[in-house]
Amino acid sequence: MTDRTILVLSGSDRVGFLDGLITNSVPEEGDGLHYAALLTPQGKFIADFFLLAEADRLLLDVARSHAPVLFQKLTLYRLRADVEIAETDLNLSRGTGPVPDGAWPDPRDPGLGWRLYGAESGDDGTDWDALRVALGVPEAGIELTPDSYILEMAFERLNGVDTRKGCFVGQEIVARMKHKTELRKGLARVRIEGTAEPGTDITAESRAAGVLHTVAGGEGLAYLRFDRAQGEMAAGAARLTRID
Repeated sequence: MTDRTILVLSGSDRVGFLDGLITNSVPEEGDGLHYAALLTPQGKFIADFFLLAEADRLLLDVARSHAPVLFQKLTLYRLRADVEIAETDLNLSRGTGPVPDGAWPDPRDPGLGWRLYGAESGDDGTDWDALRVALGVPEAGIELTPDSYILEMAFERLNGVDTRKGCFVGQEIVARMKHKTELRKGLARVRIEGTAEPGTDITAESRAAGVLHTVAGGEGLAYLRFDRAQGEMAAGAARLTRID
């Protein structure tokens, strides 16, 4: 089973409506999946999702935990636009093996396999946490939180933000971070020697350096202060070094 909700947007204004809100462009029919997020006006994360355009509707594939807030925010922004928002009975199947008919490649990274929408829900048994750690991909509710700025969470590398498109909610903050500052904090892969639990604070020379999130084998994803994430760090009794 996959823990996803598939929303649908219909109505003649659906493309323009959504394009003015989200971090990436809205795909046209046949373009495949696009990855995007909805942000607060302050540029912080609300929800990330995949978009698929069909003949007369847009599908939004969102984590079930974040579907209610996404539905609520889209409804709030709708005003008088000719847009209807609803939950579908579609399910997600995904995998990294042979690609079934009708499936689309994950737009974030080729290594993340394919996604298919239909009546069935399925998973081919891929260790998704290990894959996310290996590819440096954040997950909603884990690395991606209400305090997250998407450029710190690798959204450019993951094709989740188009900084050249028109305005979207939070665009001013994203543009400022893109063009006027060097990122001082952000998502990074770390090598772990020893045992450390997700959520453990990371220190470097007894100074706060970040937080450890997803752990898989001897590696993990961490949110780090880059100026302090030099050389050996500690997460409890474990020793950490930055991979990239």
